[in-house]
Amino acid sequence: MGRKWNNIKDKKASKDANTSRVYAKFGREIYVAAKQGEPDPESNQALKVVLERAKTYSVPKHIIEKAIEKAKGGSEETFDELRYEGFGPNGSMVIVDALTNNVNRTASDVRAAFGKNGGNMGVSGSVSYMFDATAVIGVEGKTEEEALELLMEADVDVRDIMEEEDSVIVYAEPDQFHAVQEAFKQAGVTEFTVAELTMLAQNDVTLDGEAQAQFEKMIDAIEELDDVQQVYHNVDLGE
Repeated sequence: MGRKWNNIKDKKASKDANTSRVYAKFGREIYVAAKQGEPDPESNQALKVVLERAKTYSVPKHIIEKAIEKAKGGSEETFDELRYEGFGPNGSMVIVDALTNNVNRTASDVRAAFGKNGGNMGVSGSVSYMFDATAVIGVEGKTEEEALELLMEADVDVRDIMEEEDSVIVYAEPDQFHAVQEAFKQAGVTEFTVAELTMLAQNDVTLDGEAQAQFEKMIDAIEELDDVQQVYHNVDLGE
């Protein structure tokens, strides 16, 4: 499990390096979630998840409020949620989630990002069966034993709990995302080091130096696309 958490941590650090792009992506995601349901996180679970994730990326309050107000205002702008699957160098696997108002543009851009960097797009289902949808929650100030005890007392089922550096990381089914957070909040936790709904590879692969450099270039090209929200893969990028 350790390498999986490192991949998430590395991805978060990478995204933090380009905050304006991160904020724009969250703004779009918050707008879509608020527009698809009620613009109130207490009655809209999808919106609540996005807002909890946004907190761990320090998304400014004004960006969140602007996106929700846009949804409340009845904006006619619509987005399609798309998932692309593909392969990178040496059979590495990649999943790309996007929100777009132009499906043809996004498909073309994602395909080009794969193709120009040694990868290729696959058909739906060609990669995702090797990944598990997972809720990942990280907290500080608790030991692994303390975390397990309070989650058991709250009757919350989890897949795994591990200590990583200064955090305790909880892996759970996606539908347990809020239950895990609520159990920690009841125990006095107010901030989370990570709060993600992600796709974790069942098995990581390691690439040699040249292949890894090419793979990272491909991932960067995909993540830089405005319509792309999340990229998941099965490559162990190391520390």
